[in-house]
Amino acid sequence: MRHRSTSVSSLLRSCAVAAVAFGALGAAAGEARGQAPAAAPRDAAAEVTPPSVLQHVDAVYPPSALASRTHGDVVLALTVDVDGHVSKVDVVESGGADLDEAATVAARQWTFTPAMRAGKPVASRIRVPFHFAPPAPPPELVAPPKKGDEHELPPTQAVPSAPPAGGAASPSGAPPASAPPTDTEEVRVIGRVTPPSRGASDFNVRVGELARVPRQNASELLKLAPGLMLTNEGGEGHAEQVFLRGFDAREGQDIEFTANGVPINESGNLHGNGYADTHFVIPECVESLRVVEGPFDPRQGNYAVAGSANYELGLEQRGLTGRYTTGSFGTQRMLLTYGPKGGSAHTFACGEVYKTDGFGQNRDASRGTAMAQYEGALGAKGSWRVGATAYSTHYHSAGVLRQDDFAAGRIHFYDSYDVSSFARQQVPEGGDSSRYSVWGDVEARQGDTTFTQQVFAIKRGMRLLENFTGFLLDVQTPLQRIHPQRGDMLDLDVDSLTVGARGSARMHGEALGQRQELELGYFARGDDTHGTQQRIEATTGVPYLTETDLQSQLGDLGIYGDANLSATKWLHLRGGARADVFTFNVLDNCAAQTVAHPSATNPPLDQSCLTQQDFGRHREVDQRASTASTAFLPRASVLVGPIRDVTFSASYGQGVRSIDPSYITQDVKTPFARIDAFEGGASYTGQVGNVAVALRSIFFETHVDRDLLFNETVGRNVLGNGTTRTGWVGAARLTGAFFDEAANLTLVKSAYDDTHLLVAYVPSTVFRSDTAFFSELPFRILGSKTKGTIGSGITYVGPRPLPYGQRSQDVFTVDVSASLSWTHYEIGLVATNLLDRRNRIGEYNYASDFHGQAQPTLVPERHFTVGAPRSVFATFAVNWGGT
Repeated sequence: MRHRSTSVSSLLRSCAVAAVAFGALGAAAGEARGQAPAAAPRDAAAEVTPPSVLQHVDAVYPPSALASRTHGDVVLALTVDVDGHVSKVDVVESGGADLDEAATVAARQWTFTPAMRAGKPVASRIRVPFHFAPPAPPPELVAPPKKGDEHELPPTQAVPSAPPAGGAASPSGAPPASAPPTDTEEVRVIGRVTPPSRGASDFNVRVGELARVPRQNASELLKLAPGLMLTNEGGEGHAEQVFLRGFDAREGQDIEFTANGVPINESGNLHGNGYADTHFVIPECVESLRVVEGPFDPRQGNYAVAGSANYELGLEQRGLTGRYTTGSFGTQRMLLTYGPKGGSAHTFACGEVYKTDGFGQNRDASRGTAMAQYEGALGAKGSWRVGATAYSTHYHSAGVLRQDDFAAGRIHFYDSYDVSSFARQQVPEGGDSSRYSVWGDVEARQGDTTFTQQVFAIKRGMRLLENFTGFLLDVQTPLQRIHPQRGDMLDLDVDSLTVGARGSARMHGEALGQRQELELGYFARGDDTHGTQQRIEATTGVPYLTETDLQSQLGDLGIYGDANLSATKWLHLRGGARADVFTFNVLDNCAAQTVAHPSATNPPLDQSCLTQQDFGRHREVDQRASTASTAFLPRASVLVGPIRDVTFSASYGQGVRSIDPSYITQDVKTPFARIDAFEGGASYTGQVGNVAVALRSIFFETHVDRDLLFNETVGRNVLGNGTTRTGWVGAARLTGAFFDEAANLTLVKSAYDDTHLLVAYVPSTVFRSDTAFFSELPFRILGSKTKGTIGSGITYVGPRPLPYGQRSQDVFTVDVSASLSWTHYEIGLVATNLLDRRNRIGEYNYASDFHGQAQPTLVPERHFTVGAPRSVFATFAVNWGGT
């Protein structure tokens, strides 16, 4: 009877150390507890390349342990000789005689490529952990290893921990396998625990070869999860608008985004509370992605209304890699990545410089990004990481176009009102954005308990200029001096500092003959934010009205408990509860802007922030308000299976979104937006011939008591009425020896609870397909092998409902890529929007006036933002010191 370890699936997902991945054997592949390898640092001067697995044999769970359902961990020290055979096995940590013997028998049958020092094979010594446990549910939507992977594995990412005792092997040959090794390298490996699956809507996505599918940024990796649609009307430095399962999450206000657990959502951002700009993440440095669609995991916190997404950072490619991309519209991208050869995938450094002239008027952008992380060992049972990011960008945005102007030929499809001949707007839309962050975390195991702790700090800056209505809102009022229409341009600026920490203790034991787990954790975050929003004159850029000026100190303190309980080997209950307290201390520096009865002798005229109340009574220009509120959020999932590779699940959870600070009133409880989510689903993970197959089918319903609705006059979402969503999700991933395919389809109906009308702007149909083909080619160059890849991404979004009973056009794009690699070189070609469709990625119905008419019409008109036309890019890459 064979049982795979929980660590196997996790390691494969993270492109981990092959020796560890196939050594940690014992429980079902779908269990989400596992180890991702790292390495202990050593003297780089030795230049030793660790061994990597050629062939492995799974450990057999000993029959003598079945009756007692024994759980145990065994750590072996394997001596790998210069021929790649295991010449000696020592038990470093015992799990009992039976488990020790089972692990030893399996390990002796492994074969490796030998360790190399100065280009010559040397004997080495590595530590390999085995975990024995009963099967655990369910398989995640991650393709199992391809047929043949046991013979063609990625290079090991462990690093020798000490220099060799003797010299390198002689050039004339290596000692025979039977000779006792005298020149060995000691290799230590470490791991990470990952949360148990929440059921059918918990997607742990290994990027793998699907990295070949064209993607402009890390946000587009989200499309690997079902039901996600991305648009961006704000320019290349503006966060993407995200739609998920019928939610218009705008720029992340309804999805909790993290990178290695560090928050991305911004509390107190005037453009949208929960604004999440993921452009600081370099896509090549993303190892995997976990998306939980729905609030079903107690670890999910603020903004996890539609769900959550965590980027697990890592770099598979070792050595120093330089990549240069050039192509349409003056686009250039320079990328450098570095991962110490033989080191952990979680030790890396990446830097990027990017610029483009844009595919139409007023769409230029430039940015610089740097990311680095180091992972080290804490003895044999823990690891630590430290990391930092730096990101800054300046960009312009084309804004919206009116349909009647386009139809009459007054403006072209890829033009902008900001620079058109008849427009009065002289200040272009666009903005600036920056993010600087540092973090550190540790994970250590003591007995039956695993402890984690993380701290982080983030400095964020953002300026945004946008105009949705043109010259419509600056109407003459009796209290103002006589003036012409000055324009509706918004100038928004946000500056914030975020510090926080999170930690947990996960304990495991045995009851009912099954492994039982309990996790207790906390989350703490504080934000100090200053945000202003002004109206500026179209022709001069001079502010003429301050709409908002807020200084906010925001706190989010939460605790949670999560249980992973098993009644039998196929019946499991997972979940618990989370409680958060949100605190607000807000100083409004422009507290009064209107007076019901102004002074007849001293009218306020054009002042934005008034110092008088009714009939001229004095008041200060500012006013402070503070309050607090708590949220209790139960969450639970029941999983049945796997039964013949099929697992059934049902989940319920409540989510919460904290309120924008501009709505705070002294000692009045903040009106949270709450969600109740229900779903049921089934998943299948198995092998059909030589193809690994993962399938999911999910039915869901969600209810939100206060949804967010887009308001064009303030340029962001505002609180609205309750809504309900019902729908279905289907997803599949097929992986073979030469291809990888991921496809998903989401059908959803989103309606208001009071009127039963469809929620505006939300797509009811979203389809996505990502495909990669890869193979060695039947020819060589200068005697070396060549490899070719082809990637494609297809997106279809059905017509979306608009206000006043209108419907948008559909969106359809096809992106393709092809590459040829040889030794350390690679060339590639990418074409986006291959069919050159004129996609309207955003469509709206509202009143506007972009001509500055004396008497503008207030009749709503169709507006739209456009996606890029066909674009072609060429890439050249070279790697030094890698594989």
